[in-house]
Amino acid sequence: MSKFSLVAMGGTFDIIHKGHLTLLSNAFDISDKVIIGITSDEFAAKKGKIPTNKYDQRFKNLTSILTKKFPDPLFEISKLENDFGPAVLEIDVEALIVSDETSNQGTVLNELRTKKNLPPVQVVTVPMFLAKDGTRISTTRIKNSEIDIDGNLLSIDK
Repeated sequence: MSKFSLVAMGGTFDIIHKGHLTLLSNAFDISDKVIIGITSDEFAAKKGKIPTNKYDQRFKNLTSILTKKFPDPLFEISKLENDFGPAVLEIDVEALIVSDETSNQGTVLNELRTKKNLPPVQVVTVPMFLAKDGTRISTTRIKNSEIDIDGNLLSIDK
C-alpha cells in the first residue's frame, strides 16, 4: 500500500532526463496517483526558459515515457500557468514532490493552501540526480552538449 493517495509535482519536461525519471519514480513509489504539472510555453517564457519543444510535444513525450517506464502508472497531466497549478486547489493532494533545488516551493505552496483553508501538504524532497562529473543533470547541460540524458559526459575539452 502506498504512503499517499495523491501527490503533485511539476516541471518543464523539455528534454526528459534521468533527473526527471528519478523524481517520477519516487512519486510513483509513494503514491497511488500523481498529478504532473507541465509548464505552458507562456509560463516557461516568463521564467526565462526557452524550451526546445512546444507544450504539446512535451506532453506527448512525457506521456509516452510514463507508459513505457512505469507499470500501470496512474497519473494526470495538468498545464501549469503558474508555479503550482492544481496543487493549490486540489484538497486531496497530500504531498508535493520536489528536488533539492526546488524544496522551498513546498513552503510557498503550504502558505497558499492555508489561505484557501486547505490542509498543508507534506514536502518530499528527492535528491538531485548527479551526472558522472558530480554536478547535477539538467536540460541546460544536455542542450549545451555537456552531458547526455543519463548524465554521461559528452565533452572532455571544456
